[in-house]
Amino acid sequence: MAEKQEAMSPVELKVARQIEYYFGDHNLPRDKFLKEQLKLDDGWVTLETMLKFNRLKCLTTETSVIVEALQKSKTGILEISEDKTKVRRSPNMPLPEVNDDYKDALIQKSVYMKGFPLETSLDEIQEWLNPKGTIENIQMRRTLQRQFKGSVFICFDTEESSKLFLERSDIKSFKDNEMLVLSREAYHVKKAEERKQFKAETKAKAKQNVEQQQKNAEDKEMGLLLDEQTGCLLKFSGELEDVSREDFHELFSGHGKIKWVNFTRGAKEGTLLFDGNATVAFDKAKEASGGELKIKDNSVNWQVLDGDEEKDELKNIIDAQQESYNRSKNRVSRGRSGGRGRGGRGRGRGGRDQGRTQYKGKKMKFDSGDEDDKPVAPKRELEDNDGPAAKVPKTENGS
Repeated sequence: MAEKQEAMSPVELKVARQIEYYFGDHNLPRDKFLKEQLKLDDGWVTLETMLKFNRLKCLTTETSVIVEALQKSKTGILEISEDKTKVRRSPNMPLPEVNDDYKDALIQKSVYMKGFPLETSLDEIQEWLNPKGTIENIQMRRTLQRQFKGSVFICFDTEESSKLFLERSDIKSFKDNEMLVLSREAYHVKKAEERKQFKAETKAKAKQNVEQQQKNAEDKEMGLLLDEQTGCLLKFSGELEDVSREDFHELFSGHGKIKWVNFTRGAKEGTLLFDGNATVAFDKAKEASGGELKIKDNSVNWQVLDGDEEKDELKNIIDAQQESYNRSKNRVSRGRSGGRGRGGRGRGRGGRDQGRTQYKGKKMKFDSGDEDDKPVAPKRELEDNDGPAAKVPKTENGS
């Protein structure tokens, strides 16, 4: 960029800086229009063509001002033709090769700043930064709608210049706005961490949403199931120390099919879930026993549940069945991982009963099956935009 000369007016300084930017290392490699113009006349571009560039045209419409400004500039980037109607980049200053080393060098001598008011212009930023270091380029970062984001990348002439800039105490605020100032390398590290965290949070939130949707669906189906399963629960209580679940199956064999026995050996009470009407099954078994239904000569109190009591007990049975199914599924999974798995012989509160019910959490229904049926393990189911774009679009002096 142009060095400030005592003989240069403020307008000439801006004109020289702007036109040298067009032909500079940062803009020329990505300026398709200007590169096409260079091919027409051995790198020469007419001043009339240059005055079609908006930012330059805002500074001056006179070719004589451009010639005067470039003659006073000592950067050596541009040459003026003998007839003073054309300019070109000096053959003695060829464009650098854009390779990995060049890109890394740009990062090392660049700084990220954030905190500028959104209405700030490039000229204001340049004016504020000019006394603070030798700057090659200022890139105003914008949204897809071309709105200024309040942050810039500043490329200095050397890595040392960028380090000296970061140590300054007069860059912490701009127009009373607190500024975030980082080396570009530190900025990329920070953004990578933010993107990683954002990705993890998004994944966790998506998983939570899926689980919540599944739970809502299960709760809805369970509600329908609880409404449908009425009159199927028979509660019992008494001295049952020597009674097993198999004894209940034997007692009601031929009178009613038991789908689930909610009972633990040694307990004094439990519940039977029938595949049908519990009253009918109880009356048949009672009649077959001569009027009093005992189990292994033990007197038992029997009660067919209804209303809220029935719904609460049915939900407890569903939860117990789900717990049993989950334990069985985990054993199957461990067995497949290596060694001898124990299979699906669940021993939940009703895990080994013949004709047991399995609530699997997806389709809410009671399925009867043999005690040796093994549950099949289910198949696995399946940035912020503040980072620099992979390809930076053409801008005018960073804007």
